Amino acid sequence: MRILHISNYYFPHIGGIEQVARDCVNALKEHENKVICFNHEKGSDKDIVDGVEIIRVACQAKISSQSIALGFGRSLKNVMNDFKPEAVIFHYPNPFVAHSLIKFFKRDFKLVLYWHLDIIKQKFLKKFFGGQNLKLLCRADKIIATSPNYLEHSEYLPRFKEKCVVVPNCVNVTRLSVTEEAKKQAEAIREKNGDKIILFAVGRHVPYKGMEYLVRASKYLDGRFKIYIGGAGPLTESLKTLAAGDNKIEFLGKIPDDALIAHMLACDIYCFPSVTKNEAFGLSLAEAMYFSKPAVTFTIEGSGVNYVNLNGITGLEVENGNSEKYAEAIKLLADDPVMRENMGKAAKIRVENNFLYGAFAEKIKQEIQSL
Repeated sequence: MRILHISNYYFPHIGGIEQVARDCVNALKEHENKVICFNHEKGSDKDIVDGVEIIRVACQAKISSQSIALGFGRSLKNVMNDFKPEAVIFHYPNPFVAHSLIKFFKRDFKLVLYWHLDIIKQKFLKKFFGGQNLKLLCRADKIIATSPNYLEHSEYLPRFKEKCVVVPNCVNVTRLSVTEEAKKQAEAIREKNGDKIILFAVGRHVPYKGMEYLVRASKYLDGRFKIYIGGAGPLTESLKTLAAGDNKIEFLGKIPDDALIAHMLACDIYCFPSVTKNEAFGLSLAEAMYFSKPAVTFTIEGSGVNYVNLNGITGLEVENGNSEKYAEAIKLLADDPVMRENMGKAAKIRVENNFLYGAFAEKIKQEIQSL
């Protein structure tokens, strides 16, 4: 089968949706695949990733966090005419690209709508593209949700349950292989911090990731804690301003996989402070759990976060946006090493039983073969 994958961006650009898109492509290697996406660098380009052609279209601007590429419609038309896909896997949300894709809906191809999340914060986009969403959902032959929580609480998906299947995102253990360099870095981090309880968080510095609430939680923690925050984004400078004078917090910026793994190994508790349903699953959360780390999360109604991390079993969750309660949960884990160890073990088992790449790949293949 010829399968066209449409993603916002693609590897080496790092992001949750981009990682899922790549995992999806690799799961379907027995088919003929092609990817079209925005270019994370300037200009348009074509390259090969994992043996698959990636068509990257130049992006001119962003509106409400959504990328705009004036040449996307033309590029999509070319690939639809030349490649003639028998199936299209469209990673949503990507409303401006959806506008171009809808023009081809009368053509004979199966549409798999990979529904990562509802548009929530961007009220204008949510209202403006409501009709577009219904067109996508009505045309879709199959809709993939990333958790049963999101399927139940999405604004749109419950109306199309007969088309929906749940395929949880996955942890790719190959990417997370522990190298000798990562072990050395982890040992250095532990030695540098002595007996301190090490907290680690990583993610884009955007509002829904909730890093602000972790920084605020630090105000309620004493000097026995060290907090490492990885990642970058539009809120980085304001987060640093908020953390000014707090010696417990260290910003790492964007970090390569070895450094990511090192901090996962070194930390005692993983902090995942996302606060809205824009966080539909939490891939880095599952990755930390794979390293046997108990997590602290907020309760987010309808989000897959609380499907991944089970309160009282693999970690703790507290009232959404309450930094003081978040700090209390951290202190509870810090004061009870046996609880930390037991929750960490349960976290790893949960990932191994539910969120590994092998199970993901088999499920994706089954769903595509059943089209």
